Amino acid sequence: MQPQRSGPFPYVPINRRPRITWPNGARLALWVIPNVETFPLNEPVPGGTGLAPDVINWAPRDYGNRVGIFRVIEVMARHGVRGTVALNAEVCDDYPQIIEDARALGWEFMGHNQSNARLLHLMAPDEERRVVLATFSRIEKATGHRPKGWLSSGLQESWHTLDYLVEAGATYVADWINDDQPYLMNIGGQRLCSIPYSGEINDLPQILRAGRSSDEFELMIRRQFDTLYREGAQSGRVMAICL
Repeated sequence: MQPQRSGPFPYVPINRRPRITWPNGARLALWVIPNVETFPLNEPVPGGTGLAPDVINWAPRDYGNRVGIFRVIEVMARHGVRGTVALNAEVCDDYPQIIEDARALGWEFMGHNQSNARLLHLMAPDEERRVVLATFSRIEKATGHRPKGWLSSGLQESWHTLDYLVEAGATYVADWINDDQPYLMNIGGQRLCSIPYSGEINDLPQILRAGRSSDEFELMIRRQFDTLYREGAQSGRVMAICL
């Protein structure tokens, strides 16, 4: 994508679109996205001290992969909820048992960079292309399926990211948190679907940054669901719960 004033899609306000109808008459398409990430100890943690090792910021992230994710998996399995994992490709090597458990439950995987310690928009174009293509290939090797979707670390893209995603075979991207419905992007004549993600119904910014309690976060989820479900009577909506 060339630098431009707006995104690679037309502006069509939500009250002037064709009606979206979900299967079985559903009003709302809900997806739950566990972010499974890795932060190499020998690299600075983004937002941390800037040093390596950065144990105080690295250890809680490692806790998530040693303990926390298995709580999430157990709760979701108990309620019959399948996840779509936003997966750092290096998790396949650093924490392979997580991949095993998610695969056993039939979860889907989308690319999420190689490591969350490195952001695409800070890379040279050739390096970014290599990272994107390598991420898809590594996840395909570990799971047996090539990812169809992508979520950038920090939701940060460069002007080249969407082109590289199309080259890698992606059909959807979740970085563009600007709508409650999917829409199509035109990437050099190729179609890429933007699927709604969330910066609000997302535990990290709400609990760690805004200091909200788990009860407050639950209330936010319930209220957003109620709003989108009501609006979905007119045309289908998408809701993301990001963990």
